[in-house]
Amino acid sequence: MISRRRKNNLLEWFLEPFISKRGDGHQPDFVMLTVIGLLLFFGLIFLSSASSNLAFYKYQDTYRFVKQQIIHGILPGLLFFYLTIRINYAYYRKLAVLLLFASFGLLILVFLTSLSGNYSAQSWIILAGFSFQPSELVKLFLIIFLATWFEKKSSEMKDLKSTTIPFVVIMGLISILIIKQPDIGNLTIIGATALAMYYVAGAKLTHLWSILGAGALAFIVMVKTAPYRMNRITVWLNPDVDPQGIGWQIKQSLIAVGSGGWLGLGLGASRQKSYLPQPANDSIFAVIAEEIGFIFTLAFIILFSILIYRGFQIVRQSNDNFAKLLALGITIWIALQVLINIGGMLKIMPLTGVPLPFISLGGTNLVVTLIAMGILANISKFTNSHK
Repeated sequence: MISRRRKNNLLEWFLEPFISKRGDGHQPDFVMLTVIGLLLFFGLIFLSSASSNLAFYKYQDTYRFVKQQIIHGILPGLLFFYLTIRINYAYYRKLAVLLLFASFGLLILVFLTSLSGNYSAQSWIILAGFSFQPSELVKLFLIIFLATWFEKKSSEMKDLKSTTIPFVVIMGLISILIIKQPDIGNLTIIGATALAMYYVAGAKLTHLWSILGAGALAFIVMVKTAPYRMNRITVWLNPDVDPQGIGWQIKQSLIAVGSGGWLGLGLGASRQKSYLPQPANDSIFAVIAEEIGFIFTLAFIILFSILIYRGFQIVRQSNDNFAKLLALGITIWIALQVLINIGGMLKIMPLTGVPLPFISLGGTNLVVTLIAMGILANISKFTNSHK
């Protein structure tokens, strides 16, 4: 029999994350919540249109990928979104170190052959028939750890031994594990987000520039030692180098975007989705642009811009450094992911295989993104202004 006192302690432990330490706060950012809802709604519509041909060809079910997105992405994602809105953001401080070790553990598990799937990149884990991509979780876990750590080290941020060197070691180890997969797209997001948080937390500029210089040198070495990376740079600069090979995706993407005109060909009418690699994943923006045209694509991009703007507003209006850094990390992560995906489709930057948040097929990415949005919404409940 469990004593009444022990039962009360267990109940308090279970309820602790849901009990605010600063009152209930005000309502979460309504504009941000509305934009998230719209992106999820349009995401399903666009996914249905972009994936229909492929789904019918592979499974004789036009809506196979839409069902997959709902079951593995939207439903669990909304559940976690609801929970994280209710959990006071301050609670994550207690989990920071655990989440850092979890990040290393998940990235190491990828290389255990009994757990990895048959993917071109060894970046997935399959357990009991369920697959997920650890690097997606690492993005969020690392942001929580860094926000906690930088807040504690606020008076030592310019110190080389106590802050800068440990930061470089942590990021170096994570980078090596992700490069080995390889997953350069997510590494770019993780690295840039971490450096932005490091800078805002009060890093010494000479230390920051040294880290950037070392990162640039490491990038050159990666390109030199892996021909396929050099090929991506080459085809980005000149897609006509190999239009039937490595230049195929960017050429088809540009054709799709250009074919959309002002008003698009209409939902479901894309011609290039039959030629684009990964039309439901990495290339979905090109299909969207072809089907809804420039005007509506611009409106779609504005939705992302509003979401990112509200994120930075939450950063500016937050009352403590932990909330500011946590909100900053989440906002920069989403902004970079949108920029890298759309930029790759428009030839603004090299293709990296990064999904478009809320839109691309992928349960892990969508669930983790909604968890992050829930945390950001909870932070918004305790800002100085909620207009």
